[in-house]
Amino acid sequence: MLTGSQSWIFNSKPAILSTGVVGGPFEKNGNLANDFDKFHEDLWMGQDSYEKAQRILIEDAVDIILKKQGIKEEKIQFFITGDLINQITPSSFAARTNQIPNLGLFSACATSMQGLALAAFIINYQGADKIITGASSHNASAEKQFRYPTEYGSQKPPTAQWTVTGAGFALVGSGNEAATPQPRIISATVGKVIDLGISDPFNMGGAMAPAAVDTIERHLQDLQVDPSYYDLIITGDLATIGRNVALELFQQKGIPISEEKFQDCGLLIYKKDQPVQSGASGPGCSATVLYGHLLNQMKSGKLKRILVVATGALLSPLSFQQKDTIPCIAHAVAIEYI
Repeated sequence: MLTGSQSWIFNSKPAILSTGVVGGPFEKNGNLANDFDKFHEDLWMGQDSYEKAQRILIEDAVDIILKKQGIKEEKIQFFITGDLINQITPSSFAARTNQIPNLGLFSACATSMQGLALAAFIINYQGADKIITGASSHNASAEKQFRYPTEYGSQKPPTAQWTVTGAGFALVGSGNEAATPQPRIISATVGKVIDLGISDPFNMGGAMAPAAVDTIERHLQDLQVDPSYYDLIITGDLATIGRNVALELFQQKGIPISEEKFQDCGLLIYKKDQPVQSGASGPGCSATVLYGHLLNQMKSGKLKRILVVATGALLSPLSFQQKDTIPCIAHAVAIEYI
C-alpha cells in the first residue's frame, strides 16, 4: 500500500461513482459552464451571509449526488470535506444538515485532493462502502476573511487570483459491480509543507508552486513513472504566475514535463476576458474542475490517465498580521478511466 516515502497505491482501485458540481453567477459565465450541474444566480443564494451561502453550495452538491444515485444519506458512511472559512463552518454546518458522519479537513485549496486521497484509502481498506468527499469556496466569504470585503473596492495587483464560488463533490465507492469503465483512484501522494519565505497574500501562485513541484517530483519517484505516463498533470490553482514558476522549477530539476501536458485548473475555469488577474483559486477551483470538466473529458475518451495536484496556502489572517511567511502544501491523486 505504501510505496516510496509519501505515496499510497490503492490495490482495489476505488471508483468515483457520481459527482455534484455547483457554481455561482460568475462561474455561469465562465469557460466550463457546461460541466456544472447547477448555478446560483446571485452570491447570496437566499441567505443573509456569504458564509451561509457557501453552506448552500455544499448542500446542493451533496443533494445532486444522492439524487443521481437514487440513494439516501443513510447509505453513505462518511462525509469528508473542508473549506477556507474559520473552523470550516460552512462544511461543518452542511454536515449538520445531511447527518452523514463527518470528518472535517483543512489544507486550504489542497483540501479537495486531501479528501479524495483519504476517501480512497478508507475504501481500499474496507473501512467504508460509500464516502462523499469534496471542497468548496465562496469568493465573497474568502475575500472578507483573508483580504478586504468586496464592498471595500480595493485595488489588486496582477499576481492576485479570483476565488471560485463553487462546490465540487464526489461519491467514492468500490465500484466492483460496474460493467463499464469508471474513473478509478489509482494512487495518491501526500505532500510536505514547503515555505520559501514568500509573505505576499496577493501572490498565492508563486508561494504554492514549490510545494506543487515537490509533490509531483516525489510522486514520480515513489511510483517510478515518467511524466509521459499521464495524459495530463494538472495543478489546482497556481494560475499564471505559479504555473510559470513551476515550469522553471521542473526545468531546473530536470523533470521532463511539457507546457502542453502541465495545466492548471485556475487557468481553465474562466474565460480570458473575465477580470480574474492571474487566474482562479480556492478549494472549489480544483474540486469543480475535476468533478465536472476533467471527469467529463475522461468519460468522452479525451483523457485516460490524469494526475491532479491540488495546492494550498496555509496562511491565516492572524499569521499574516503577525508578518509570518506563507507555508504551502500540495496533495496529488492519480485517476485512470478503466
